[in-house]
Amino acid sequence: MQTTQIDIAVFGPEHLEAAVKLSRQAGWPHRLEDWQMALAMSEGVVAIEGDRVVGTIFVTPYESDCATINMVIVDEAMRGRGLGRKLMDAALDLAADRPLRLVATAEGMPLYEKLGFEMTGAVLQHQGIAKEMAAPAVAEATVAADIEAIAELDRLAFGADRGALIAYLAEVGEFAVIRRDGRVSGFAALRAFGRGEVVGPIVAGNLNDAKALVQHFIAVKTGRFLRVDTTADTGLSPWLAEYGLAHVGGGIAMMKPPVHRAVDPAAITFALANQAFG
Repeated sequence: MQTTQIDIAVFGPEHLEAAVKLSRQAGWPHRLEDWQMALAMSEGVVAIEGDRVVGTIFVTPYESDCATINMVIVDEAMRGRGLGRKLMDAALDLAADRPLRLVATAEGMPLYEKLGFEMTGAVLQHQGIAKEMAAPAVAEATVAADIEAIAELDRLAFGADRGALIAYLAEVGEFAVIRRDGRVSGFAALRAFGRGEVVGPIVAGNLNDAKALVQHFIAVKTGRFLRVDTTADTGLSPWLAEYGLAHVGGGIAMMKPPVHRAVDPAAITFALANQAFG
């Protein structure tokens, strides 16, 4: 069988339209604007065969603390030819010595395990048309002065400085917070994504607060398409399904090297903390 050369190049704005087509082929809901956000926060490469983009991968660094690997797509016609490994090798070079996180499909897990990633949990994706519910008394919209406190709470929950991401989300979306004793004790973000809007990240000190933060947005987005990603151990999943956001799939959270750290009890992460790009 004749094979053609595949080149790896730096992902630039000129590759965005091709990337959107590739994600549509994979069944992803990403819009051009979603790819633009990912590119703004990340470094990445594309695989090119001739003049056609046949693969993508992004590395999103959070200072020197860690990085996430996102937007890993291989053209369906190119699978089984080692292109996924080639893209991952390029991503590992971009990440340098940072600890890495990603969300894997079942099909991608064997490759990631070979590269030293280990499973840390299950991710549950919920989405659908939000049912009507009253706004909670405990959650409220943010003011500009809250962003610094939100970034600090996110750092405690995620274990890395994502201040640049929080600032970006404040520009393109909106936040809700819970205050106790005059301080921000929980938050959730909302932004346009895919078929509608996505709520996340969500950080709260307990399950009821997590529900209230999501409820704040459901109350003003009744009848709209919403997505929330959470982890299997939070207890949020059945409640989301009750209010119209059905469990439709998910993935496997993985880390390299595995890090076993104690979560700050004041900053429990109730939604997938690295669910920034879908």
